[in-house]
Amino acid sequence: MTHLTRRLAVIALACTASLAMAQSNKGEIRIAHIHSKTGPLEAYAKQTQAGLMMGLSYATGGTMMVGGKKIVVIEKDDQGKPDVGKSLLAAAYADDKVDLAIGPTASPVALAMLPVAEEYKKILLVEPAVADSITGDKWNKYIFRTGRNSSQDAAANAVALDQPGNVVAMLANDNAFGRDGVKAAKEYIKKAKIVHEEYLPVGTTDFTAGLLRIVDKLKDQPGNKYISVGWSGAPTPFPKIAEMDLEKRYGIKLATGGNILPAMVAYKQFPGMEGALYYYFGIPKNPVNDAMVAEHYKQFKAPPDFFTAGGFSAAMAVVTALKKTNGDTNTNKLIQTMEGMSFDTPKGTMTFRKEDHQAMQSMYHFKIKVDPAFAWGVPELVREIKPEELNIPIRNKR
Repeated sequence: MTHLTRRLAVIALACTASLAMAQSNKGEIRIAHIHSKTGPLEAYAKQTQAGLMMGLSYATGGTMMVGGKKIVVIEKDDQGKPDVGKSLLAAAYADDKVDLAIGPTASPVALAMLPVAEEYKKILLVEPAVADSITGDKWNKYIFRTGRNSSQDAAANAVALDQPGNVVAMLANDNAFGRDGVKAAKEYIKKAKIVHEEYLPVGTTDFTAGLLRIVDKLKDQPGNKYISVGWSGAPTPFPKIAEMDLEKRYGIKLATGGNILPAMVAYKQFPGMEGALYYYFGIPKNPVNDAMVAEHYKQFKAPPDFFTAGGFSAAMAVVTALKKTNGDTNTNKLIQTMEGMSFDTPKGTMTFRKEDHQAMQSMYHFKIKVDPAFAWGVPELVREIKPEELNIPIRNKR
């Protein structure tokens, strides 16, 4: 066999292999789920994955098929590291030939991944990373988000916190999630006064110094004093805030949004605390939430949590879009289908806003009740805050 013949044979073999892979993928819809299976946000990632798989099963009537094609989910662990997330997404698009990707857990990872989606011209459905900039100044047309953003958190929490005479110190993660959250809160808090911002790294184990700085800024202020916490990851500052007994000693109350159930165990020490949250299994009343709660109890002998609902919502969005295209995964067709699309979720109906692909959704104003039947402080619904009430700005440069 001559050198030329050998080269031609190798090329032919490569072409056959590529064709075979393309044909094998024809009967599949390949989805990458990139999330922080390890690291400080591991608990969030596990919930998202559980919700995603339950949601895909529910949305497809248990078949995991759309338009005659099998849905295949490829899991990848970004470890909470932006560079890892970026390379995993590139590999998913290039090597695994996924049709679209879902994730990640952390905002800094998401921000690293956004340009990769644009480079490969494939959809990245962001769930649950929260930073405003994801659908703001760092956004591109391949990015959709079912997760709520910092502005939705801030606007909803302002309903509970923004009153004349309230004085607020902010405690948040020193990352894109925390800083975008505080920035948004400052936009929505018009009547109360913010006197301090405290940023601490994810993974902080001793919150004493940061909390003492907050106490120092708040203790001599006139009015109703609050420490407003926007925190993701373990450990959380709530047990330390309870231990320091800030309300009894300095008249400083806690104000915060929702969190995962293990973090809300500390909320039991703050009865009557008000805030706004994204999801709690006992609040929404609709068939999708009923189905998810029942299935989660069946599989895990426990209720679904904060991020389980997010994973489920992402699944509902994907399957709704794929049903409309009859399983066609052409990116431009999916983008056209998803822009302005409404879909059912455990929180009720969400709609992807055409301008920035952010899912517009309800939030829930709550008050903490102590119920001996539950290990955590139970968020009782004060009222549902509808998407149209939140008045979320469009922050991209489209």
